[in-house]
Formats: sequence, structure tokens, C-alpha cells
Amino acid sequence: MANGSKEHLTINIKDEKLGYDNPALEPQPNQMKFRKISTIQQPPAYVENGKVHPDQANNIANYNKSYADNALRSVYVTTPNTLKPPKLPDKDYEPFDNREVKHPTTYWETLIHMLKASLGTGILAMPDAFHNAGYVVATIGTLVIGFLCTYTIHILINSEYELCRRKKQPSMTYPETAEAAVQEGPKALRGISRGVPILCNAFLLLYQIGSCCIYVVFISSNIKDVVDYYYKSNYGTESFDIRYYMLIFLLPLILINWVRNLKYLAPLSTAANIVTLVSFAIIFFYMFSDIPDIHGREAVAPFKNMPLFFGTVLFAMEAIGVVMPLENEMKEPRRFGSAFGVLNCAMLPITLLYTFVGFFGYLKYGAHVKGSITLSLPPADILAQSARVMLAFAIFITHSIACYVAVDITWRQYIEPVVMKGKIYWEYLVRTVLVFITFILAVAIPDLELFISLIGALCLSTMGLSFPALIQLFTFWYEYEGVQFVLFFLKNLTIILIACLGFIVGTYTSVEAIIQKFFA
Repeated sequence: MANGSKEHLTINIKDEKLGYDNPALEPQPNQMKFRKISTIQQPPAYVENGKVHPDQANNIANYNKSYADNALRSVYVTTPNTLKPPKLPDKDYEPFDNREVKHPTTYWETLIHMLKASLGTGILAMPDAFHNAGYVVATIGTLVIGFLCTYTIHILINSEYELCRRKKQPSMTYPETAEAAVQEGPKALRGISRGVPILCNAFLLLYQIGSCCIYVVFISSNIKDVVDYYYKSNYGTESFDIRYYMLIFLLPLILINWVRNLKYLAPLSTAANIVTLVSFAIIFFYMFSDIPDIHGREAVAPFKNMPLFFGTVLFAMEAIGVVMPLENEMKEPRRFGSAFGVLNCAMLPITLLYTFVGFFGYLKYGAHVKGSITLSLPPADILAQSARVMLAFAIFITHSIACYVAVDITWRQYIEPVVMKGKIYWEYLVRTVLVFITFILAVAIPDLELFISLIGALCLSTMGLSFPALIQLFTFWYEYEGVQFVLFFLKNLTIILIACLGFIVGTYTSVEAIIQKFFA
């Protein structure tokens, strides 16, 4: 090398379009291009006896190496547009922080909604449920069912959260949660995931229509009971058959279900809440007047009526249809399923209240208690009559709210997307048809006790117990191993078996009683 000579240092630079930043990945020759970075002015070599001095040679080599390293460190490699950035771990996505709710509800507002959804006609049927099981068995059974319902709602909410985190979605509906769970479960069952939302919607629709049928029977029974007293006073016989009262209320029910926006029902709903509280105060007044001795009541009833008890309590206590919408609309959703969250703070007093009403209602009226405790109140008392009429009005308003859910499933999810013209007329037709269906079923089975038990066993043992257990089982199918998986599997299997037993025996017992009473 001559004195003062210049040498061009050429280094291999990776093509920026490749975006490789992993030293383990060696590009192919056609993926390389050579670029002259700079010209290095080397220090003159010191030649001694025709050879470069060793110390000088080392200096030149170190200089070149240092410059090349600095040049390489200055290269800026960018990620190309053709390659996606690496996905963040699932744990980095927080569904609660990504929810955008237009009008979020507070903790106390959600708690009130939860209490209101759980306190309906079912609580009025609790004394009859205690009659079917006996006060000892019914007390223990109600507490156990209350705990079981609370637990299954917890696992449903927790599974929804985990699935939202995995799917990177802020929230899910019940059918969406069930579908996502099947997709995460055993590979052999993933092919049926598309049909799962249809199955869930079918049970939700059946539950809502069944509830509306119960409301029709309840309204007609209580109004008939009041009218019968005055009709007997004047004519010595009862008034018309209950089915005529259902026919009288058919048109008003159609008209109130034509209200397409729930905000217009808000004033009526507020009035219904007020009269419900007043009616319950009247019922408690009669229930605690002249309580008879407990020895005249059965502690353990015949086992054949136990399925009726199970279906009635499950219908009365379970509010599975509103749980996920309430949680999804909360301002602080973490406070729904926490230790002192909405769910626990609602279900504990609900369970105790249902046990309380069932026990003392049965203690008061014994074997003569009817499907609704309002029908057991003294028929001649104005105060008792007013309670019946007020509750009939409250349930009349509730019918439109329950039917609104059925409209949302049938119209908005299935019919509206395929209707091209005249959607407003088709929607009114759907609403009218749904009311007619509830009317026809109520006319066919005008028995409050049997209808409540049937809907509880048929719908809520599936939607409230078995489906949440299946959803959790599929969601965490690959999360556990060994003994942990066995215990996890057995726990959910136990819940599913209890639900299936209640479904089969409860539905069979209710249908058999209905056939014997109305069609035999």
C-alpha cells in the first residue's frame, strides 16, 4: 500500500425494503446491494526495510475496523409496509378500558336495575313453591339455588371478559360469548360454533315469550278475582272465564307494544315501580297478620312436586337476560363482579327476600296458597283488591318491556335485514304477531303456577345454569392440565348435570300436569 494512498471502504448494507433486523437471518446475494459509505484517509504507512512496520500495520487495521463498525451502527433499518408488526400479547388488551358507552350507568343505577329485573311475578309465586317442597326443604333449596345462580352468572361474566381479551373486543352479547367459547374449546366441536348463537337466541326468545304469557295470565287472573267478588255479590256466580279477560286485554297489549321507543314508556314504568312497592307493602301487611302455628305446615312435601319447586324458584330468581347488558353498560364494569360488586350486592338480598316471602307466605296460607300470593288475599277487602289491580297495571307495563326484547331478537336480527320496503309496517306486524303468540299460549294454558314452573325448567335451567358452565368449560379448556383440569371439568359437569336433571324432570312434570288439567 503506497504512502498517503486512499482506499474506498465498501460494506454490505441490507436493503431497507427487506426490513431484516435479526442477525440470525442472512439475506441471499440478490437481496444485498453494495453502497460506498465514505472514503477513508488512511495514515501514511511507515516502511522499514521494504516492509510496513508491524505496529503501523496494526494501527491501520484497527482504524479501518473501528470506522466500519461506526458506519454499521449508523445504518437505520425500518420495518417495511409489507410486514405486519408483531402482535402484542393478549394480556396487553384490556376490554374494560376500550368500551365506549354513550350513556354509561353508575354502580348504584346498575344495582337498582338488577334488583328491579329480579323482582317480578316470580316472588309472588314463592309461597306456592314452598308448598310444593315443604318449608324446610324449600328454605334450604332456595338458598342453594340462589348461590348457584349467582355463581353461574359470575363464571359467565368472567368468561366473557377472557374471551373479549383474547378476541380484542370491548364487549360481547350472550350469543356472541357462547359462539366465541365454542371456537376456543375442543377442536372437534368448533365446527358447530356458527349455530350456537341461533340456539341461544331461540332460548332467549322462548324465555321472553314465556314470560309475556305468564304476564297475560297474571293480569287476567288478578282482574278476574276482583270482578268476581262484585259479580258474586250481585248475581251469585262467578263472572266470565279467564280467557275472556285475556281477550279484553289483547287490544291494549297490542297498542302498548306498538310503542317503538322505550323512553316513551319511562313515565309509565316509573308509575309501575311506585305501585309495585305500595302493593308489596299491602301484601306484607296481610302476610304478617295472624300468622298460624308452624306445626300445621309440611316440613317436607312429597317428592313428586319437587320439580315444580325447582322451576318456580329458578324462574323467580334468575335474571340472565339482563345481566350482560347491564354489565356492558356500566361506567365501572370492574365493580359488577367484584366481592362487593353489583352482582353480589343484588343477589344476596334477592335470595334472602325470596326465602322470606316464600316461608311466611306458605306459613300464612298453607296448602290453600295459590300461584300468586295476591290471589290468596281476602277477596272482600278493598286494600287487597287495590293491591291486585295495582300489580296488574305494573305487570301490564312490564309485558311491553319484556316483549321489546323478543322484538329485538326477531325483528332486528333476523327479519329487518331481509326486508327491503315498508320496514315500518313489517315491524308493526312483527310486534302484533308476538303479542298474538303470547295471547294464544296464555289461552291454551291459563294456569299461573304451571306456566311459571314450565318456563323456569325449560329455559332458565339451560340459559341460567348449563350454558354458563359450558361456556366456562370451553373458554378455559386448554388452560388447565392434570389434576387441575379434572377438578375444573368435574365442577362444571356437576352444574351441567343438575341443570339437565332440572330441565328434563321439571319440564316433564310441568307438561304432564298441564295435560292432566287442561287436555285430559
